[in-house]
Amino acid sequence: MNEPPIDLRVWRQFLAVADELHFGRAASRLHMTQPPLTQAIAQLERSLDVALFERSSRHVALTPAGEALVPQVRELLAQAAALPGIARAAAAGEVGRVRLAFVSTIGFTRLPLWVRDFVAGTPGVALELVEATSDVQMEAFERGQIDAGLMLHAPGHAPAGLERLAVGREAMVLALPQQHALAGADRLMLDEVLEQPLVIFPRRIMPSLHDAVTDLYRRHGHVPRIAQQAIQMQTIVNLVWGGIGLAWVPASVMQFCRPGVVYREAVFASARAGSKPVALPVCETSLAWPAGAMSPALARFVGFVREQR
Repeated sequence: MNEPPIDLRVWRQFLAVADELHFGRAASRLHMTQPPLTQAIAQLERSLDVALFERSSRHVALTPAGEALVPQVRELLAQAAALPGIARAAAAGEVGRVRLAFVSTIGFTRLPLWVRDFVAGTPGVALELVEATSDVQMEAFERGQIDAGLMLHAPGHAPAGLERLAVGREAMVLALPQQHALAGADRLMLDEVLEQPLVIFPRRIMPSLHDAVTDLYRRHGHVPRIAQQAIQMQTIVNLVWGGIGLAWVPASVMQFCRPGVVYREAVFASARAGSKPVALPVCETSLAWPAGAMSPALARFVGFVREQR
């Protein structure tokens, strides 16, 4: 037995004969003469070592082997016809996969809306979300486990070695237990705030943002009294609720309406009327990806986010 043919032309010829059950009509459908078609089918049967048609002077019928092949060949030809469109769609970023990591605070911003609208507009791209802190994202980039990541950092301190798109900037605000003595103050005084125990994320999670917070203390003559550290902002807010300490969190976290926790956006260095609030740390959100590693699907997602930000 010879190897079965991989030329799709002979399978189109087989299907035409199977549909018409008449070599003459099949040849006409294929815009060819009958003898070459008859020879092609005979050669196909020899290569398979199986009869696909029963022939007589009065009729042509499929054998059981021929009947079994018809749906498979029909599917094969349909898949082959779809290949150019699939290739063009993949090159245009209309199909594919984007593995997107994000820090938990992004969930309080526009990410859910971006996901909804991107998936609705580009259904051929599978957007796979992975919640991960910035340090875990960097490890995932090195291992090729993610394509892009939404990271939080201090302005001007985006992780090195990555291309990025800045997608947002917000001030940090102070989270206090509702029952704390400072919570009801008309003007929060910075020195009083900086004397309180602090709940903060570990430095390894977001080094630049951790430094921005602790530098606020040092610039004003204080050493941070770190009471506890936690990775997730929701956990930090819950520790504040428990009276463990105060915390500086991105302003978007105020949407996490934890009963028993209040947020203050302004802190003052002076009680004097008309004095301006102290400049508080600012955090920036970036969409980042490895340099030179942008797939068409990722390029489409980055373009979408650029338009939405």
